[in-house]
Amino acid sequence: MQDYDRNILEKYNIDVNSTRKVRGAVLCDTSRGVFLLKEVSAPAGRILSLCELYAHLMEHGYDGVDYIEPNADGDYITDFEDGKKYMLRRWFRGRECDLKKPAELLEASGNLAKLHMIMRVKLSQGTKTERLCQEYERHDRELRKVRRFVRSQTSKGEFEIAFLKHFDAMYQWAQIAGDMLAKSDYERLYQESAAGNCLTHGEYNYHNILMKSEEMYGSAAQILATTNFDKFKQDIQVEDLYYFFRKVMEKHGWKERLGDNMLNAYSAICPLSDTEMEYLKIRLAYPEKFWKIANSYYHSNKAWISVKNVEKLNTAIRQTKEKERFMENIFAFHL
Repeated sequence: MQDYDRNILEKYNIDVNSTRKVRGAVLCDTSRGVFLLKEVSAPAGRILSLCELYAHLMEHGYDGVDYIEPNADGDYITDFEDGKKYMLRRWFRGRECDLKKPAELLEASGNLAKLHMIMRVKLSQGTKTERLCQEYERHDRELRKVRRFVRSQTSKGEFEIAFLKHFDAMYQWAQIAGDMLAKSDYERLYQESAAGNCLTHGEYNYHNILMKSEEMYGSAAQILATTNFDKFKQDIQVEDLYYFFRKVMEKHGWKERLGDNMLNAYSAICPLSDTEMEYLKIRLAYPEKFWKIANSYYHSNKAWISVKNVEKLNTAIRQTKEKERFMENIFAFHL
């Protein structure tokens, strides 16, 4: 154990056996199980609200969360002599949800529904969220800005040529999504979610869904845990489903059977209303992957565009036909 780790961990009432570096944190093996020591930059009020959320989840039977361990003084944030602040979270032995295993994706979909049923609580500190219409307007402006920039370049590489060639077709999806949003019941759904104190996880993806092995009744069983609620906010809960669903569909080439099964797994626990299905359709219609790649390009070093970025762009463009077929068959969407 490094002195730096030991000096921080000594501030907790916990016996640490060993530590090792992991991505952006320190994994601690202790007498009470596994914990994760990580630097934190969020304000104290936000951390207290996060602790309220963890407490609410556990009080309602959802124990598989990375709650924050208070230090010996009862504080959730530990100040260190270097001026940085740290949190110690309960962690789990196991692995991330496997995107290649449909059974785990269905379990993760049902798990999200269970969380949403519980995550309806008023916390001491709320979180303001951007309206979807404002988000889409901002993304549209950014796409047009990138197009102007690319057009102005005298020397164009593979990325720039592909971007300009397919821009109009991809931007058409953005306009259609915006038109559907304007005609939808989004505002009513947003207000109902606010009135119901509905919270979202904010970053529900396979990195934050852990399949942990535990001994139960003499045999090993896979138990799912959900971590990193740091980006939680008050919003329409189906946003979490959209985010997870889109990520999975992009990895699986928009396979209809898998997508339908994921929606059914969620709806079996937390039924989706017609308005929520409409919201999900609008979210999926927007070319978010194309926007993200374009935005990343604009803020990167243009002197060298990685092969990976070109591949991501070509994949996003190629999958548009697959997504269109999926949307037609699952959501009765027509371009």
